[in-house]
Amino acid sequence: MAITALTLAACGNNPFFNYKNWDTPHGAYPFDQIQTKHYMPAFEEGMKQGLAEIDAIVNNPEEPTFENTIEAYANSGELLTVVAGCFYNLTHAEANEEIQELELALSPKMSEYSTAIRLNEGLFKRIQHVYDQRESLDLRPDQRKLLEDIYEGFAENGANLNDEDKETYRQLSLRLSELTTAYGQNALKATNAWTYVVEDEAQLSGLNEDTKGILLANGKKYGHEGKYVLDLKPTTYIPVMQDCDSRELRQVLYTAYNQRALGGEFDNTSVIVEIVNTRLALAQLFGKTTYAEKSLHKTCAETQETVMNFLDNLRDAYMPAARQEVKELQDYAATLGFTGTIQPWDWSYYSKKLKDAKYSISDDVLRPYFQLENVIEGVFGLAERLYGLRFVENKDIPVYHPEVKAYEVFDAEGQFLAVYYADFHPRDGKRAGAWMNGFQDQYVDVNGVDHRPHIVNVMNFTRSTETKPALLTYDEVETYLHEFGHALHGMLTRCHYAAQSGTAVPRDFVELPSQFNENFLGEKEFLDTFAKHYETGEALPQDLIDKIQRANTYHAAYACVRQLSFCYLDMAYHTLTAPFEVKDGDTLASVVAFGNKAMDQVAVMPVVEGTQMETAFTHIFSGGYSAGYYSYKWSELLDADAFSVFQAAQAERGSIFDKQAADAFRTNILEKGGTEEPMVLYRRFRGGEPSIDALLKRDGLKK
Repeated sequence: MAITALTLAACGNNPFFNYKNWDTPHGAYPFDQIQTKHYMPAFEEGMKQGLAEIDAIVNNPEEPTFENTIEAYANSGELLTVVAGCFYNLTHAEANEEIQELELALSPKMSEYSTAIRLNEGLFKRIQHVYDQRESLDLRPDQRKLLEDIYEGFAENGANLNDEDKETYRQLSLRLSELTTAYGQNALKATNAWTYVVEDEAQLSGLNEDTKGILLANGKKYGHEGKYVLDLKPTTYIPVMQDCDSRELRQVLYTAYNQRALGGEFDNTSVIVEIVNTRLALAQLFGKTTYAEKSLHKTCAETQETVMNFLDNLRDAYMPAARQEVKELQDYAATLGFTGTIQPWDWSYYSKKLKDAKYSISDDVLRPYFQLENVIEGVFGLAERLYGLRFVENKDIPVYHPEVKAYEVFDAEGQFLAVYYADFHPRDGKRAGAWMNGFQDQYVDVNGVDHRPHIVNVMNFTRSTETKPALLTYDEVETYLHEFGHALHGMLTRCHYAAQSGTAVPRDFVELPSQFNENFLGEKEFLDTFAKHYETGEALPQDLIDKIQRANTYHAAYACVRQLSFCYLDMAYHTLTAPFEVKDGDTLASVVAFGNKAMDQVAVMPVVEGTQMETAFTHIFSGGYSAGYYSYKWSELLDADAFSVFQAAQAERGSIFDKQAADAFRTNILEKGGTEEPMVLYRRFRGGEPSIDALLKRDGLKK
């Protein structure tokens, strides 16, 4: 649908209305022109156009075909896709109060738009007509899957409901959209609102000068010039919990972190209750007993019974070792004069000391070898060695914040593959954690032109100081490899339809490329390519590499059961068969008690009264992982099994960068997106079914 001159005049110089003619490299977003005021008019026009395109499909007098119905639907809403691709990325990476208010205002509008399409009887009738003819149609495998996915997407979102239930579905969907948005904003506001002024510098004993520099910078930032100030951002939380000798300060920080949005101004407890009850109501509207039963249908696991059996098998395999790791740490702390029981705020502190004692390795030892610029070079170099990629920074590509770097990505033949944005450091307006997103998806248009993707990695890594460049911890390097694995999945994709490209795969498959990528950090052949001392240029010594490899199984069982606790929590909320019960009118106490009970079967540390993590557990309450957090462990099984192919190739042909294995992983996994069932793709790459043996071996539980 064309935008009229009248529309353009009414909206002024809104860059979104000229998106097909952006004068930027590769049609990248002109962030330097986009202002907050441009979003709402563009969203409204995008929704208007999208609905008009749906009406055109519905009113087409021709018999429904794959081309005039399925492809036309898949290609509809282009303007809205462009606007949303920009806005919803920035709500996580570059938000402010105005953006957050706009997000809240847009939530019901976007929900109503989506529901209006999903419940359009004329549209579904045409889709169903094509679906019913599918056996007689000459469709490619990706077209067949697109047809099936679209049909099932409509059926699972209310198209087959009666009129009364459709209205109920509409209201529930609208409310759920509002709730998940509010939850995410509460979690972010609660994180940003907390600070703590350290009155006695002696309490900072154990912290290195870099961390103290960050805390001093916090003081200036938060209006306490010359004071050391704690906040809840990763660059404060992680080093203080690991290094600070003051148990009192660690307890203060731990408690604050695990009380985010638990009561108070930004309370999420009542939001959680309404979210899970709304999800359950939606599921039961479709005749499902639980939300998980509805949610897991299109995943690798398929059923909640499969998920629970998987979690239970991991629990049984890892719990004995996890208990032994806790006992070992308790005994070690006693040798240092600690007489109490190890509490959660003690774990990182003593765990780091024991690791250093056992392996003589610590972040302070390794950081000098992980200068950010060298890490970037190493991560890019890994992609070049495996897949022939080349990254070239292009400062003519506009960015949404001055710290963001933009790159053009080329393949081994010099063909353009993608735009890649990298955003490394924490700041106000950016939520905690690290992630990958797509600003623009890859697809092939009606003229056969391959539109290449625009991908972003967002992190919260240690900044440089006045005296040192940005030096990363080992975990931060691993995090970058993880998120870059997602980025490779997005950049290497070669699909026909945007709905299938890149990471458009089930949740329990999407983490395979990212977690697979982490494995290379334990390999000397990879470390030798970039890990050099920032002052001397000396390569990471062999003895440190040996220690890294031996330390890779350190507390692997504890880490596993900690992840399992999150998985069980997620499943507990989403396998409810009746609405969540608030006891004695006390929502906060009911949420805390429910969470503690859910995680009790894998608890190896004391429960801290008055804390609970689900009020800031954005993955499952506002981040798309509801009834799906298990996918991290499921994908971990796959990634260990997949990497064993590279290890076998290394033993046979001499390099962990084996081209034959890399080509198989690229062509069968990274390029295929959601064009086929994921386990079909995996078995094609692997030549058989995955085995848990590789995971148990990697974690040191099996020889």
